[in-house]
Amino acid sequence: MTVGSAVKERILQLCEENGLTINKLCTTSGVTQSTVNNLMSGRNHSVTVATIHKLCDGLGITVEDFFCSELFRNLEPEIK
Repeated sequence: MTVGSAVKERILQLCEENGLTINKLCTTSGVTQSTVNNLMSGRNHSVTVATIHKLCDGLGITVEDFFCSELFRNLEPEIK
C-alpha cells in the first residue's frame, strides 16, 4: 500500500468511526473540499503534515492517533 492510499483509507475509517461525512470533516477542519477531494480521488498522491494536522483537529485526535493504524505498518517504499 502506498502512503497516499493509507492516508485516504485512514481518513475514511476515522470519518466512519466519528459519524462524519467528508464534507463535514472539511468544514470542521478548515481544509478545503478540493484538497480533500483530490486526496480521496487519487489525483493528489501526497499530503502535507500540516493538512493532516488540520484534519486531525477536525476529528478531535492527535497526529499520533492518526498514524496509529495497521494501514501504516507495511508501506511500499517511495524510492525504488
